[in-house]
Amino acid sequence: MAKGLQGFLWTMLLLFCAIQELGSWAMHTAVEGPGLGEPGDPALLASGRVKRGWVWNQFFVVEEYTGTEPLYVGKIHSDSDEGDGSIKYTISGEGAGTIFLIDEITGDIHATERLDREQKTFYTLRAQARDRQTDQLLEPESEFIIKVQDINDSEPRFLEGPYIGSVAELSPIGTSVMQVMASDADDPTYGSSARVVYSVLEGEQHFTVDSKTGVIRTAVADLDRETQDRYEVVIRATDMAGQLGGLSGSTTVTIVVTDVNDNPPRFPQKMYQFSIVETAPVGTAIGRVKAEDSDVGENTDMTYQVKDEEGMEMFKVTTDSNTQEAVITVQKPLDYESKRVHTVVVEALNKFVDPRFVDLGTFRDQTIVRVSVLDVDEPPEFRPPSNLMEVQEDAHVGSIVGVVTALDPDTANHPVRYAIDRSTDAERIFDIDAKTGAIVTGKVLDRETAGWHNITVLAMEADNHSQVSRASLRIRILDVNDNPPELATPYEASVCEDAKPGQLIQTISVVDRDEPQSGHRFYFTLAPEATNNHHFSLLDIQDNTAAVHTQRVGFNRQEQDVYLLPILVVDSGPPALSSTGTLTIRVCGCDSTGAIQSCNSTAYAVSATLSPGALIALLVCVLILVVLVLLILTLKRHHKSHLTSEDDEDMRDNVIKYNDEGGGEQDTEAYDMSALRSLYDFSEIKAGDGGGGPGEGGPGRNPASQLHALPQWVQSPDVDFSVFRDYICRKVEQADEDLSVPPYDSFQTYAFEGSDSPVPSLSSINTWSSGSEQDFSYLGGWGPRFRQLAALYAGRRAEEDSEES
Repeated sequence: MAKGLQGFLWTMLLLFCAIQELGSWAMHTAVEGPGLGEPGDPALLASGRVKRGWVWNQFFVVEEYTGTEPLYVGKIHSDSDEGDGSIKYTISGEGAGTIFLIDEITGDIHATERLDREQKTFYTLRAQARDRQTDQLLEPESEFIIKVQDINDSEPRFLEGPYIGSVAELSPIGTSVMQVMASDADDPTYGSSARVVYSVLEGEQHFTVDSKTGVIRTAVADLDRETQDRYEVVIRATDMAGQLGGLSGSTTVTIVVTDVNDNPPRFPQKMYQFSIVETAPVGTAIGRVKAEDSDVGENTDMTYQVKDEEGMEMFKVTTDSNTQEAVITVQKPLDYESKRVHTVVVEALNKFVDPRFVDLGTFRDQTIVRVSVLDVDEPPEFRPPSNLMEVQEDAHVGSIVGVVTALDPDTANHPVRYAIDRSTDAERIFDIDAKTGAIVTGKVLDRETAGWHNITVLAMEADNHSQVSRASLRIRILDVNDNPPELATPYEASVCEDAKPGQLIQTISVVDRDEPQSGHRFYFTLAPEATNNHHFSLLDIQDNTAAVHTQRVGFNRQEQDVYLLPILVVDSGPPALSSTGTLTIRVCGCDSTGAIQSCNSTAYAVSATLSPGALIALLVCVLILVVLVLLILTLKRHHKSHLTSEDDEDMRDNVIKYNDEGGGEQDTEAYDMSALRSLYDFSEIKAGDGGGGPGEGGPGRNPASQLHALPQWVQSPDVDFSVFRDYICRKVEQADEDLSVPPYDSFQTYAFEGSDSPVPSLSSINTWSSGSEQDFSYLGGWGPRFRQLAALYAGRRAEEDSEES
């Protein structure tokens, strides 16, 4: 029965499709028609026909066919087909041979697979009619379309989910929240398969949805975020315009209720209590209080303020922007003895108030904060805090300058002791009475040395010296007239020899280290010792200056070139003090314009004898002499160096004799005494070993190997210098064999004279023994370089032999 019902439905559906496409079932295409062929086609001409064409129906196939047999689509037919099977029909294109099969004889087309319009809506194919025997093309190839007929097989879907919307709390009814849209894959142009309507499945108590547009709106006006801050609303979309049998899909929409400032701040407590010590400095935080607000975000931003006058004077409230807390701090110093408890009224109010909700009530709240002041042991306080005292500079040592007073502010009222911080009064100019606080002078004062003194006075409890207060005290030294006036500078004036009477030569002023309150007033007069002065006069100008004028005609500096004028200066006191200063006046020579030329008698005499030109010539002569002396010294030094270089050029066969006698054993700077002493000791050691000296003449002695030493001051027959002799011989042989060595010989000898030497002088030639024992014939065997030396000693030997004979 189910199969019969299904067949009936398919039959009705096909009938409905056939009725809808009634006007386009028959299609006739002429040979000359577009797409079927062109006139003159060889295939057409060969058949000899003038007109022929395709005949078929418009093709439709229903999607989602579930039958067991292939679904009949339609038939293609040529008007040249006589039904004898001589024509073979074929198709090509999309799905040909796989999805769509054709009967080659009848031209019937069947669909062998299940089609889905949502995947492909139509298929384009091409039809051919050929002669079965010759396989010639009888009809031009023609294109046709098989359309897939839609059925309602796709439900609406929400493709843009998940959906999240928001709406402000307390919004009026009908406020738009958001819009949702569902999509249906069915054909919107065929039937109502794609016509979608919307409805609310869950959440209809608070929200509605427009059935056509999908716009979600509020259904109530009392949405409260503080009660519920989000809603889950299920929206359903149904196709077929909501009719029975339509398909549907749903989605969940999350609606967040946003906050508005509809809740005022509220303090959790109506009273808070804090305590703080009375010594807390200004700005110290006492505590924090916070008002709660059910709102969120900037709607919870608050400001705090002090409402009562007392609290406003003593305390300050600020808002911590991070925690929205009220921070209470000290604004004025606290005093436990004055007031032990303070009451502060703190008010909190929203920073941003929404005028739409003003009718809900006042958006502020108040609380009471009690601050208890704790007592501490405080240091003494100076009363009154005056820091200026004055004293006369002539006050005697021990005079009272002033009195400082300090009291213990605690209820115990401990006695106070005073002292001066000696780091501020290292010279101990002032002292203080430890009990009374009276400040007295400790040394003689001098305003001119120090006009002000800044000292620090300490006040401490008698039983607890750690509780110390400090007060800075400025002491001004008042001036008394104790310094006489003095001339401003050691004045020196000049007067021309041809000066006229009444001529001003100097204006003088004075200085006074004192500073009288009424100002300075000085009086000038000549000192008593200048009463017989007839050369100069002094005029007091009455402005603390005086003028000196000449009283005579002309001066002669040959007679007197300097005048000393004593001047007496007196101040106005009290008491009046005076001093005497001396004005030095020099008589000078002047030119016709009054310009001073010279003010010294010696200079005058020199200027009369030597003119500037003569002085210049004298200086030039001295300079020339200095240059000549330097030139001579340079030439001498150059000449010496030249002679030395010439002597060094040829030193061959030259024997230089030095007759300089040394300083003896005491002279230790000319050479190393230790080397000479070691040489002397060496000879003694050689003698102590049993070796015979040259004077012993042992029986085995070889004359050729006898020691022939150079002369020394100390003649010792026990010394053996064979080592040095061998060394010198080797050096001589090396010099003779090496032709590249210049023939320059240098031989130096150092000898130790010893103590109490009978020899009076130093000679370059001497002997170890007497003249009869010396034989210098061996010098002839030393080669041509020592020929001159050998001739010199050989001649001397011959002279000695002649003298002996």
